[in-house]
Amino acid sequence: MLKPAGARCNLACRYCYYLDRKELYPDAANKAQMDFSVLETAIRQYIEAQPTHEVVFVWHGGEPTLLPLGFYRKAMRLEQQYAQGHLVSNCLQTNGTLLTDDWCRFLHDEEWLVGVSIDGPEPLHDAFRRMRGGGPTFRQVMSGIEKLQRFGVQWNAMSVVNSLNAGQPEAFYSFFKSIGCQYLQFTPIVERNPHTLQMTPESVSALQWGGFCNGVFDAWWEADDVGQVFVQLFDATLANWVGEVPGVCTLGRQCGHALAMEWNGEVYSCDHFVSAAYRLGNIREQHLADLIELPRQRAFGQQKETSLPRQCRECRWLQLCRGECPKNRLLTDACGEPGLNWLCEGYRMFFEHTAPYMQQLKNELNL
Repeated sequence: MLKPAGARCNLACRYCYYLDRKELYPDAANKAQMDFSVLETAIRQYIEAQPTHEVVFVWHGGEPTLLPLGFYRKAMRLEQQYAQGHLVSNCLQTNGTLLTDDWCRFLHDEEWLVGVSIDGPEPLHDAFRRMRGGGPTFRQVMSGIEKLQRFGVQWNAMSVVNSLNAGQPEAFYSFFKSIGCQYLQFTPIVERNPHTLQMTPESVSALQWGGFCNGVFDAWWEADDVGQVFVQLFDATLANWVGEVPGVCTLGRQCGHALAMEWNGEVYSCDHFVSAAYRLGNIREQHLADLIELPRQRAFGQQKETSLPRQCRECRWLQLCRGECPKNRLLTDACGEPGLNWLCEGYRMFFEHTAPYMQQLKNELNL
């Protein structure tokens, strides 16, 4: 994930895990911006490091649209310059509030995929996703989505599941269908207060998570939306069910390939592990390909599997769950071993509930 504006954002969402990353670079906290020399180095090295024909750039934040369009036009020229026969594509993850006609025209013409952060209907969204001054954001986000649709930009919804919207899965799913969303991702908020080590009020409990996932799945299945509306969790679960690689790292056997690059070229092990302890180096000093292959980064990725507690290793759903994201492994298991996922019980509920449906889909696919 390239973070050309660092942790800068025009929003101050109550559950955001990245805003405090500005403390890593206090001198540039409010003016972080990737300069063109770092941009060129990042694009060249990233393409050179790819073992496959297709290269996907993911522009993330903070809020990447705080940078002017000229920055991204320059990025496109550099991608073309260094493509060397690769098929290059781009994804933008945005809160949607700063999208203009010019932005959407660019995104359409250059065929970018856009992920928009939105947490459901207005009351649920505005509960935690607020402007820096405290005002609501739902209407600005919807205005951005309407512009994307008007210009024919391919987009998906990225929704954070929290202690509030987790209790309304049917309304949640109905809302996204009503706004024409065909690609839906949702991520549970699991955060601890760093001072008290207590879970934040916005965090979702395991039972809430399981109930939410089951509720959305039932709404999706009963509406006969299979093959019409694509929900990342369901697709990834089916992939694991049939023995394929899931399209999301949290349900993969190992991790370590979703590195994060800050505005100044600093590279970290993962977007959720951007801290001094997980700094790998800087692309101005070492090639990105070498940073990816550092022994400690390879160990970071392998630890997702090797550090599983006994309860996980003996679980019938291990092939589907894989212990989920290491950042959420906050509990001690029934055997007294550390590393059990905070959402374990919720995932168990979901996998048990959807098992017959996943088997049916597997049979229909003749796999």
